[in-house]
Amino acid sequence: MKKLSFLLMLLAFPASAAPLQVVATLPSLAAIARDVGGPLVQVEALTSPRQDPHYADAKPSLIVTLNHADLLLVNGLELEIGWLPPLLQQSRNARIQKGTAGYVDASQSVRLLGVPKGPIDRAMGDVHPGGNPHFLVDPRAGARIAVAVGNALAKLDATHAATFQQNAAALAQKLDALAKSESARFAQLPAARRNLVVYHDSLVYLVDWLGLHQVATLEPRPGIAPNPQHVAEVLQQMKTAAVSVIAQEEFYPQNTGKTLGAIGHAKLVVLPGGARFPTEAYANHVKALAQALYTGLQP
Repeated sequence: MKKLSFLLMLLAFPASAAPLQVVATLPSLAAIARDVGGPLVQVEALTSPRQDPHYADAKPSLIVTLNHADLLLVNGLELEIGWLPPLLQQSRNARIQKGTAGYVDASQSVRLLGVPKGPIDRAMGDVHPGGNPHFLVDPRAGARIAVAVGNALAKLDATHAATFQQNAAALAQKLDALAKSESARFAQLPAARRNLVVYHDSLVYLVDWLGLHQVATLEPRPGIAPNPQHVAEVLQQMKTAAVSVIAQEEFYPQNTGKTLGAIGHAKLVVLPGGARFPTEAYANHVKALAQALYTGLQP
């Protein structure tokens, strides 16, 4: 009788459901998922902000991480094509395969820039046929992704659907407000102070958000290392446009930027490659990106 009573008590007070296991390919995506899911999710990132997301290490341990996932959040536009597909296949996790409710492609929720016109080939460098994939530097894109993540989590856990969607809406509102305030601040800079050179064509969304002008890239073509002739051409463009900032993410080589900055009297601004997940919120990350550039563009 005592045993029966104990079993009935357990049924009357069911254990709390385990948090959803969310895996994101990039740390900024992981930060968004954590902000939307809160304590109802457990989030892991497959890469760090110091890794070039094009060439992440396909470590065997990542297969185990993917095997346990309920939701996989990818950047998309072939950014992870060099390392994610074999890991995903070997994970043997049917819940997170492309086309399932557990697979979310962030690129499908944002306004894309840099979509090539006409056919492309390898001679053009590392060009992404679907558009520029580096949209996570723009909080307006982050806002749309937050909503998509909220909807995806709601499908997987209907009990907490309202919480996920409310969190997503709140984050989207915060990010849109941040985007507007920073855009207005940069608009107060003189036009000549809003010119910059970048290393890789990976800041186009940041440039668009803040109303800047990208004069040139240090890479002659995407993914192709700088050569002396091209660097000389960039230096001339810098002088003509009075460029005062060379900007790049931390995972790209800095020697060319430092040398060119010294010759062209420009500051090299090295930006974090993503949110410092799990300690940094996504909103704080993009705000820090804007502040680093704003400080660099000052006289």
